[in-house]
Amino acid sequence: MKEFELLAELERRGLIVGVEHDAAEIDGLVLTQDTLVEGVHFRFSLVDWHGLGFRAAAVSLSDLAASGANPVALVVSLSAPDLDGAIALYEGIASTGVPVRGGDTTRAEIVVVTVTALGRAERVPGRAGAKPGDLLVVTGPLGGAGAAFRDAQLLPPPLRIDEGRRLARVAHAMLDISDGLGPDAGHIAERSGCRLVIDLDRVPLAGGATVEDLEFGEDYELLAATPDPLGFTVIGRCEKGSGVSVDLRGWEHFA
Repeated sequence: MKEFELLAELERRGLIVGVEHDAAEIDGLVLTQDTLVEGVHFRFSLVDWHGLGFRAAAVSLSDLAASGANPVALVVSLSAPDLDGAIALYEGIASTGVPVRGGDTTRAEIVVVTVTALGRAERVPGRAGAKPGDLLVVTGPLGGAGAAFRDAQLLPPPLRIDEGRRLARVAHAMLDISDGLGPDAGHIAERSGCRLVIDLDRVPLAGGATVEDLEFGEDYELLAATPDPLGFTVIGRCEKGSGVSVDLRGWEHFA
């Protein structure tokens, strides 16, 4: 069973509820959580402790951005064989400008960092509201993470909080591109019950990136279905139907 298949089965059985969007809305708060595991999401040959801290916070903050939320706090759990790099890790987290309000520390054979991000939003577009006639926009160039990885580098994720809040006022659906353009577009198509038509010639590519790098994921730009592009780059549209017009693979755990 793959990651997305597990989530679908848990949802079908009612064992998880309200998980169809990038973040959860609970009593006026927008919450999301991400875990980075050494050897799976990062290697210290590609990133230092400070960079890991920023990255761990940024990937969760990216989900808040996709929810149009303003971050208010982080909760951090760190598992590691020792604490020699802990200060630098928390300095990296602090560089996002969002305060840490709690968490946990425990010993483990490898480094595992889990960050929960909390925010507030006036309106959360979610993934389920895209409509035929909507334009598909992205907030920045894609493929940079894949191109950097080929050169043994790990790019820091962008923080698109302001862009997310702007788009959330008008977008019918929005998420961050973490698994790859194809799979993440598929999430909107499935939840919204429409077809996403992507024009690859219009997709902005980061320096040194190719179309194949779109399958790597981890770009953390925002993808939105909106009637008003607000000046962001248009890469396609929504139509009646189902699925996504391009065959782009992406990242999925246990695949």
